[in-house]
Amino acid sequence: MKIGIIICDRYYTCGGGKCLKAMKERAGGFARYSKDEPLELVGYSTCGGCPGGNVEYVPAEMIGNGAQAIHLATGLVVGYPPCPSQGYFKSYIEERYGIPVVIGTHPIPQKYYLVHQKLPSWEGMKDLRALLATEEIRKDYD
Repeated sequence: MKIGIIICDRYYTCGGGKCLKAMKERAGGFARYSKDEPLELVGYSTCGGCPGGNVEYVPAEMIGNGAQAIHLATGLVVGYPPCPSQGYFKSYIEERYGIPVVIGTHPIPQKYYLVHQKLPSWEGMKDLRALLATEEIRKDYD
């Protein structure tokens, strides 16, 4: 399975360590893939900053490299504030490019989970179970 990852531009200096760890461990958004199924990262980019200009064309580059799915990084879910456009990004990419989009890469770190539990951050978001994982796993991603 070949995947692309789009991260929030606020974290443009991120080296992708947690995403790559989760990809290797099949944790968080990558839990959907069998450990027997090879995963290959074929693209990694930022959204381009608000309002997400790169989302218009970066998926085409990833698909050109063989991407079969695109993950919107967990930073879009746990940022301060969470990205208000992530649902739109998902819908746009799926409609425009016909490729599945997964919200999330690595599990939500415990330190972010504790803060966001006190805020309305994730109201209306669909299934976050894979990203919430367990407390033990969340602490491992702190």
